[in-house]
Amino acid sequence: MSVIYHIRFNFFNIHRTPMRAIMTFAAAAMCLLCLSAKAQTAEADQMEELKKSHKVVYFGEKEKQAHADSIRNVIERFYVTQYHHFQDPQAPYFLMMSRDATLAMGIGGLVRMRGWYDFDGAMPSNGFIPYMIPIPEDPSARRRLAATPSGTALFFRIIGSDKTLGNFSAFILAGFDGDSDSKFKLKQSYVTLNNWTIGYAPSAFWDQATNPPLIEAQGHTGQANRTAVQVRWCKQFRKGWSMAVSAEFPQSYARADGTNTKAINDWLPDMVAYGQYAWANGAGHVRLSALARCLPYRDLIAGKNRNVAGWGLQLSAISPVGYNWTLYGEAIAGRGIESYVNDLRIARLDLINDATDPGRMYAPQCYGFTLGVRYNFRPNLFATISASESCYRPRHASGTSDYKYGLYGMANIFWNLTARIQAGAEYVIGKRMDYDGAHGDAQRVNLMFQYSF
Repeated sequence: MSVIYHIRFNFFNIHRTPMRAIMTFAAAAMCLLCLSAKAQTAEADQMEELKKSHKVVYFGEKEKQAHADSIRNVIERFYVTQYHHFQDPQAPYFLMMSRDATLAMGIGGLVRMRGWYDFDGAMPSNGFIPYMIPIPEDPSARRRLAATPSGTALFFRIIGSDKTLGNFSAFILAGFDGDSDSKFKLKQSYVTLNNWTIGYAPSAFWDQATNPPLIEAQGHTGQANRTAVQVRWCKQFRKGWSMAVSAEFPQSYARADGTNTKAINDWLPDMVAYGQYAWANGAGHVRLSALARCLPYRDLIAGKNRNVAGWGLQLSAISPVGYNWTLYGEAIAGRGIESYVNDLRIARLDLINDATDPGRMYAPQCYGFTLGVRYNFRPNLFATISASESCYRPRHASGTSDYKYGLYGMANIFWNLTARIQAGAEYVIGKRMDYDGAHGDAQRVNLMFQYSF
């Protein structure tokens, strides 16, 4: 226990150090280490083992059997997606494929069980969310033991090629999510046609590949996290360069008081664009993303609708270093983008009332950081350590009980018993600090077992 308390003391006091300078230095070091990245990694070896596990059923008796290379290329396309998250199911175990390898379909899923024990401060939710740490501490809720099948999912994907349409794909992912009732809900549903994506997919502002692996369902407090109906254009260029532009259906949140201000409907899409450079056969990349949005509300004193501009920038990167190491990093900042930042979106803080000008609202500042490192002891055994922070910066919060910042630290280990069976254990620690100096903390141990098919 003395080791745990030592870790807790140092983690909770990290914010008193020049944290931004430390993270800036770490980001610069990551860029330098990227130069030494090798193409072949332990993760790539594990992925090759996974690809060997497929069982293919062919249809179309009159068609000529495709060459083995063509069949492998189709299987590879099940793994090439800009929307895959570490916790998403792997490509399906069983595939149905036309004999000429121009059309393939897979139906798969994931059975996942998570169990956890909260101690020294219990979290009032299944996800570990620093924003929701109780302040003041509730002495009757110091510990909690719970488990959930949330994360269990089913998906369907069809991919193909056509002389007229080119390459196309359709994807549907639904899973059990939520609290003890484990609601079944749609998570993704989209169609890609060459460079275009139309449907319900992770936002272009969310670089999922740069999120360090973890068991806990909520994710790092300072990372982007949003899924939206969108129309996206994404173009791959030579030498690893790519770019994307996305128009996404908005969901802004105005914390109106109903007396001087009122929330109204969104009427303009959020616009996202990014540029990316990838290396090591796509295993590493660095991406710069930008977001622009319109945040509407009604000024009840003036009797008119008003609009506030919101914006955000994000720099994200993942880099394999040698055979065993992988580095992760994200930095996000902006105004009126709280609903895009993992913990802050729970508070609905995109627009808040101006305390000095009744009837007016403004978009407060926020920023977040995430840093992580993964080490593969073997291709099927790896550990991750990461830390994250989310900060909320309104104009007139000094001395109030408003959320100021949240800290999130994590260490875990994963073991792939087979290419499709995985077990893991994880320790998570978090802290919430308010502007009046009040704070709370919590700790959790997670266990996980899952089977992807």
